[in-house]
Amino acid sequence: QVQLVESGGGLVQAGGSLTLSCAASGRMSSINDMGWYRQDPGSQRELVAKIGRTGFTDYVDSAKGRFTISRDNAKNTVYLRMDNLKPEDTAVYICYATAWTTRWSDYWGQGTQVTVSS
Repeated sequence: QVQLVESGGGLVQAGGSLTLSCAASGRMSSINDMGWYRQDPGSQRELVAKIGRTGFTDYVDSAKGRFTISRDNAKNTVYLRMDNLKPEDTAVYICYATAWTTRWSDYWGQGTQVTVSS
């Protein structure tokens, strides 16, 4: 199995910054995409950013220019640097990884709360 452990959430004022981290561990041979979703109560889960093993990145429009996703393949860790945070960024941020064990599967973290006050 593959475990994902997130850290770095918290409370920040609008305009502030946070960096989220997510480390993958377990019996995987390789990790392809890693990324972050977010979810508000009562809303659908939204893909915020993802990064491929070779560094290709993709962002939701609302995150472009403010968020930066990166990864350290040696540490099986993905990061999300969030700058100029807005109250509408408030959500639970959930890390995911597409990893190979006996087949390619998506694995999920428990989520970390990000709250942006106005």
